[in-house]
Amino acid sequence: MAEDDAQPDPERAIELLWGASEPERPGLSLGRIVAAAVEVADAEGLASLSMRKVAERFGTTTMSLYRYVPGKAELVELMRDAVYGEFPMGSSDGLGWRAGLERWARRAWEMHHRHPWLVHSSGSRRLPGPNIMAGYDHALDVASRSGLAPAEVIAVVNLVGGFVESAARQAGEAAELQRRTGVTHERWWSERESLFERLDRYPALERLWKAGGMDAPLDTFEFGLRRTLDGVEALIQSQGSEVISDEIGGGECVVCGKPLDGGGRGRPRDYCSRACQQRAYRRRQAQSV
Repeated sequence: MAEDDAQPDPERAIELLWGASEPERPGLSLGRIVAAAVEVADAEGLASLSMRKVAERFGTTTMSLYRYVPGKAELVELMRDAVYGEFPMGSSDGLGWRAGLERWARRAWEMHHRHPWLVHSSGSRRLPGPNIMAGYDHALDVASRSGLAPAEVIAVVNLVGGFVESAARQAGEAAELQRRTGVTHERWWSERESLFERLDRYPALERLWKAGGMDAPLDTFEFGLRRTLDGVEALIQSQGSEVISDEIGGGECVVCGKPLDGGGRGRPRDYCSRACQQRAYRRRQAQSV
């Protein structure tokens, strides 16, 4: 199996990601190896990354790296978590669900812009490390303020994250083509007159083109992010979900009667806890059947 096609040993990767002790050896460390690998991938792309190229940066042999990490597959898992650690979310105090998800999405967009190889390291069986999990947990926390059901909260976070990844993939492909050819995306298309001459057989496309619809394309990320969050907002409004307030007053929980002391960050306006909020949601669902 080629190095690029190899899958990480799940248990070994988890051990490395979540703080396994590394051997005490002068000159090298797992952290330094990961940082060097990120530099290689940033400069040359993930396909060009190899254990040999990383070893060359330390003036050592490939075999010396294997004392720290089993191979490229596990190294990529460590690289992914390391770059997520460059973008800590910090406190989400005072943010509603929409502002919180937008900030999370913009941080992810910036991270993909800084490390374009990330989109080529994604997959349904990628192993999250502590930095990735911290970011995901933050997104789930702010999305929970929408008042949506637990499964919907998770789906919303995956939807927004998936949009960012898709937009980053498109932007990365255009940037890579420009880097390799020296020709910008806009210039390449502007020189396709032989194609444009044939568009008169497609009336809708021709009409929009002549009306200037392609003269100043909308920013793909900005347009897409707003429309994605608009869709989530429409879902919330259609269900009449109880949106979690960022400023809590007094009163009593409408489910259990417990006093609302106003001291808990992110608590709902009418509930003492998310557990009571979900009990109310289930009651509404049962009544609607």
